[in-house]
Amino acid sequence: MDVSEVLTAIVLGIFLFLPALIPNSAAVLFGGGTPIDFGKTWRGKRILGDGKTWGGLIGGVASGTFLGIILIAIAYLFDPVNFWGYGSFPQNIGIVFTLALGSLLGDMCGAFIKRRLGMERGQKAPVLDQYDFVAGAMLVTCLFFPDWLISTYVTGTGLISLVTVLIIVPVLHRSVNIIGFKMGKKKEPW
Repeated sequence: MDVSEVLTAIVLGIFLFLPALIPNSAAVLFGGGTPIDFGKTWRGKRILGDGKTWGGLIGGVASGTFLGIILIAIAYLFDPVNFWGYGSFPQNIGIVFTLALGSLLGDMCGAFIKRRLGMERGQKAPVLDQYDFVAGAMLVTCLFFPDWLISTYVTGTGLISLVTVLIIVPVLHRSVNIIGFKMGKKKEPW
């Protein structure tokens, strides 16, 4: 494996995962309104909390999918057969959709776990806050497109792509949260 293969794996790892990185930020912008759990409790605690809304879910998934479609169009210009790793049409649309949806489902699972642990909305939960959406995006995509996920993030240079995502996510997560806090969209900068 030479340097160019490693650099390509790093860039592709981030590029291909962008549809999963955008939905959480977009959900904050589109959020508000009816909570996904409709205010219901389970064992005396809210299921998800007021921070997880239908508007945020729909807006976040739509934003991640839309960005993915733009990335597919750009990739098509350079690689009309493989779309820089997203695969052929219509599989590539399904991949960006499952990455976006899985990202927010993972975030909701993180909120569910935090509520079960008695943590309040916005309370810091290191590791869980940074990786719940990564795990969700990977799991949901693996359910529908296992061959793509394994070849992209597990086998060969895909492992480099996965490590890149795992390293860059906490940095991006923190940066985006600080921006959201300064914009007044988040109550805490984490």
